[in-house]
Amino acid sequence: MKVISQLNKEFESRVRLGIMSVLMVNDWVDFSEMKSLLEITDGNLASHSNALEKSNYIEVKKEFVGKKPKTSYRVTQNGRTAFTEHLNALEKLLGK
Repeated sequence: MKVISQLNKEFESRVRLGIMSVLMVNDWVDFSEMKSLLEITDGNLASHSNALEKSNYIEVKKEFVGKKPKTSYRVTQNGRTAFTEHLNALEKLLGK
């Protein structure tokens, strides 16, 4: 099997790569913090996080704090495994 075929298409976007990278080293990250860390728009974060959630790579928690809605994200075990495999494939491509 060629190394390039081991790369996960779900992580080709720089935004999705960023979301997964942040979540791999943090437990829960809220919407505002993620948006600030990645320097992206609300819509961009919402669409990419939705795609990762549909793939069961992240979990999205929506709740109210007082009367304000709060959205938070965390990586699932499936997402952790898939992202680690993706990173391993990248390292193979780099010859590491």
